Amino acid sequence: MDAPETRYVSVGDSEVAYQVLGDGPDDLIYHHGLCHRDLMWDIAPEAAFHRRLAAFSRLILFDRRGAGASSRLPLGHFPTWEEWNEDLLAVLDAVGSSKAAMFVEGEAGPLGILFTAAHPERISALILGCTTARFKVDADYPIGATQDEIDERVAYIEQAWGTTDSISQAFPSMVEDHAAFEAQIRILRSCATPKSAALQYRHIFEKLDAREALPFIEVPTLVLDTDAVRAGDSAAQTAYLVDHIEGARFIHFPSQGLMLYGDDDGWVTDLVGEFLTGHRPDAEPDRFLTTVLFTDIVSSTEKAIELGDRDWTKALDGHDREVRRLLGEFKGREIKTTGDGFLACFDGPGRAVHCARAIVDVSSGLGLHVRIGMHTGECERRGDDIAGYAVHLAARVGACASADEVLVSRTVTDLVAGSGIEFEDRGEFTLKGIEGTSHLFAVRSS
Repeated sequence: MDAPETRYVSVGDSEVAYQVLGDGPDDLIYHHGLCHRDLMWDIAPEAAFHRRLAAFSRLILFDRRGAGASSRLPLGHFPTWEEWNEDLLAVLDAVGSSKAAMFVEGEAGPLGILFTAAHPERISALILGCTTARFKVDADYPIGATQDEIDERVAYIEQAWGTTDSISQAFPSMVEDHAAFEAQIRILRSCATPKSAALQYRHIFEKLDAREALPFIEVPTLVLDTDAVRAGDSAAQTAYLVDHIEGARFIHFPSQGLMLYGDDDGWVTDLVGEFLTGHRPDAEPDRFLTTVLFTDIVSSTEKAIELGDRDWTKALDGHDREVRRLLGEFKGREIKTTGDGFLACFDGPGRAVHCARAIVDVSSGLGLHVRIGMHTGECERRGDDIAGYAVHLAARVGACASADEVLVSRTVTDLVAGSGIEFEDRGEFTLKGIEGTSHLFAVRSS
């Protein structure tokens, strides 16, 4: 499914950008605030998230005034509730939607709550992800952030906006996906300048308040959050939503990200699809058993600085050609590149191990040092991509490898037993995002 066309609707003197994709029987609005309708398709996790939502709905996306591809606003001006309300109504009318479900996250949460309460005839269901009814503390709302905490957050936003630090804090899982990581940074810079972003978020943190609208939410409501959101008082703010929206259903998603799309491999979107339609999406993912291999060039940034842009590009191109040659030789399938590494899969773990050792050797000959992680398990085909627990585990195993080392899970060693491949026991590791410990082994050099 290609990226949808960006279109515009006039709202007074402003223009609001929107996109529509999917042909499901029911309409679904998804919005999480500051974004860019065109550039977000460069972020593979978010693009995949949107496509999965569009598999069971007609998905409606838009940039609010003051963000992304929509009209800019004066410095420090954040759209009022009435303006946000006008933007969304104009988009719904432009696409011919008389009634839609609404899925809002982050800063869009309070605005989505207010819209649902004010326009029950236009909203059929509400999904609140990683958000709250009010961000700031109040006399009758002790669970909010204090003024000092808000000042600290705003100062951090102005300092870190559009930098690697801002993305690693919000989406720690993206750090390993260099393409998505860089695309997310570009989006922040395209949405707003650091000062503009800081002023907008000060308004969001200090002014937005949808508590009085909660008793008027009469549509089916699903509340979702993550481990990162539940830190500190955020857990209490999530509980506040559930307690004050009659019949609201709550589900926790184990992720360190501040947005649900950051770590979703289908769990969230399948859940949303079931909540809205009453059953799991019809298009079940194609599941298969495979050996997942992740490669990564060690200290690539330092090497690029050492060589300079031209020589680094030449070295990287040579490395990529050799990796692709070896994948063909050992019957592996390239899934995608990750900036300076590869994600590939193999039908047999033995061929994957031999290919991995060959990649280490040929890279060393080019003056580059790689680390490789492998695991065999069930994956899901997502178009040209693959997803699932096995992909996460292989990536985490690779992150533990040293330069010129191939690390594998116990599953791989068990499957190649008797093949003559030798391993060195590296012991138990605690892998980020993986429950318990994992026993890892290094492939012994020949």
